[in-house]
Amino acid sequence: MKILMVLTSHDRLGETGKKTGFWLEEFAAPYYVFKDAGAAITLASPRGGEPPLDPKSDEPEFQTAATARFKADPASRAALAGTVKLSDIRADDYDAVFYPGGHGPLWDLAEDPDSIALIEKMYAQGKPVAAVCHAPGVFRHAKAANGSPLVQGKSVTGFSNSEEAAVGLTDVVPFLVEEELKSRGGKYSSGPDWQSYSLQDGNLLTGQNPASSVAAAKALLEKLRPGDRKSGETP
Repeated sequence: MKILMVLTSHDRLGETGKKTGFWLEEFAAPYYVFKDAGAAITLASPRGGEPPLDPKSDEPEFQTAATARFKADPASRAALAGTVKLSDIRADDYDAVFYPGGHGPLWDLAEDPDSIALIEKMYAQGKPVAAVCHAPGVFRHAKAANGSPLVQGKSVTGFSNSEEAAVGLTDVVPFLVEEELKSRGGKYSSGPDWQSYSLQDGNLLTGQNPASSVAAAKALLEKLRPGDRKSGETP
């Protein structure tokens, strides 16, 4: 079982002068769900090397058992520091892909041609494609095999408008995840702010916020269990 995790390389929060990047819990929690299941995990990012951590996600109130475990895990920290450059990744080498969130992906991964091609190819191959929190924004330009938006007609979730308003970044982000998914024809829904809420529609899996990271990761694992998906089956 080979799982690819794709992280952002973007570290600037618009024109605010503040830093952003990936959200620590949204990486660490799924990472250990996969690791504990025996998966071989590859970490990638557009620029390769160490991806930027959103400093806010490292504040005390956002720490969890998974983030503490990661900080005490030298091998995993070394793996994060040496992510593979996304342009060197081959979709054929992996069974599934998972995108952790943080605001960073809205600027780079949502527009990255290598990421878009990877999503489209893995989805066309009948492989699970998952994203959590802001990361469902990476689907904005992805297309299905028939040329329609990948999320069109599919049940999806992601960081809600109300959650973005609560963190005060509605006018800072390049687009709102909820609005973008809706504009591409996605059947968007969400749960209460900051509570776990995840959806799966075929091989497209999405989680609403940081609290949804574990649920989305476990849903991806379920898709990979023997017998869940026949070889070569399309979504």
